[in-house]
Amino acid sequence: MLQTHNYNSPTDQHLVRFLGLDPDALLKELAAGKGDGQILEWVQVNSKTPRAPWEIEGWSAFMEKRGPDSDAETLELFAEYVGKFSRTREDIKAWFDAIELDDCVSFGGNA
Repeated sequence: MLQTHNYNSPTDQHLVRFLGLDPDALLKELAAGKGDGQILEWVQVNSKTPRAPWEIEGWSAFMEKRGPDSDAETLELFAEYVGKFSRTREDIKAWFDAIELDDCVSFGGNA
């Protein structure tokens, strides 16, 4: 069963805040079916908080490693989310890893 992206997820919200974007305006651009390059151009023009390359690299590195908070509720949420796609993957530690697993399985790949 093909799933669609859950727009305005917590990860999306982090990005929108970091770049100072209007989430509704971004959704409108994404819904228009534009390619990655066109969306990047739109983001660069419409960002209320333009970022230097070093800021983008730092933010991206942090987000790639960002895992669930250490509180029990968030850890349980993370485990349930990953568990929907695999009960055996012990390498999924960060939210981006979990999202990639979701994408892989949702589009017909193996966990």
